[in-house]
Amino acid sequence: MQTKPAVAKSAAHSRLKQLRDKLLLQEDLNFLVTNRLPRVFLTRLMGRFSQIQNRHVARLSIATWRMFTDLDLSEAKHTTFGSLHECFTRELRPGARPINQEADVMVSPCDAIVGACGTVEGTRIFQAKGFPYTLADLFGREAAGEAFRDGCYVTLRLTSTMYHRFHAPADAVIEHVTYISGDTWNVNPIALKRVEKLFCRNERAVVHLRRNDGRPVALVAVAAILVAAIRLHFLNVLLHLRWPGPNEIPCRTPVARGEELGWFEHGSTIIMFAPKGFTLCPEIRSGDRVRMGQRLMQVPPIQNERPAVL
Repeated sequence: MQTKPAVAKSAAHSRLKQLRDKLLLQEDLNFLVTNRLPRVFLTRLMGRFSQIQNRHVARLSIATWRMFTDLDLSEAKHTTFGSLHECFTRELRPGARPINQEADVMVSPCDAIVGACGTVEGTRIFQAKGFPYTLADLFGREAAGEAFRDGCYVTLRLTSTMYHRFHAPADAVIEHVTYISGDTWNVNPIALKRVEKLFCRNERAVVHLRRNDGRPVALVAVAAILVAAIRLHFLNVLLHLRWPGPNEIPCRTPVARGEELGWFEHGSTIIMFAPKGFTLCPEIRSGDRVRMGQRLMQVPPIQNERPAVL
């Protein structure tokens, strides 16, 4: 049975959440607050603040964060943090994300809410209804996107409270990374309906993988406001806004399905691409929540280039 102080605290938290939700439903106000502020300055400032190594600052920051969000740390490997950054980039307990092992699927690289998804129309895709962009604009060069012409894509948005690490969707070799410095627009649905080619404007890292069967896959990690950096472990470098771009970084790193590739410092978006013939698993729909390691894309059988001799 809850004590009176606990009940009062719970009621206050509920009222704050109701106020937050009411404000967030006001699209004009939401857009003004999150996108008309000095985005790059605030992002750099957030990066510095989150790195402060002080348990009291971290505890107060996390408590404030929890007042306005549904932050759940029950699956975290550790429950105390020396900095806000440690909480943002927290690891999960072993076994918290089982990795699907079906041979004919690729798994979700992260926890996320599914956004725009489906078939690439030639080289055109959508961030929201009526807001198209092209593979060339997103990847930074036209040739890089040709492998995914008429292919399959899915937009995966990480909210601020989610697990922020991302993983390999299949057994593969990482062949190349293109890092493009850029803006830090918010990537929430309201901004996606208002800012043309938003993903192509923001800071991003395009990770090119080659599945073990020879077919390409790409993960585009798009940063956003308050995302101070993107960490890719296999490069052993922190990609951030002060890097001029685009930077072309060749590499050759084998990775296993579900292996951790890196993290965001706050929360943002990953767009996953596969070639023509790949499709989304039937249970994947826009607006759904997915977890890292669950079924995401169906892998078609490899077609023989020559017809069989009868």
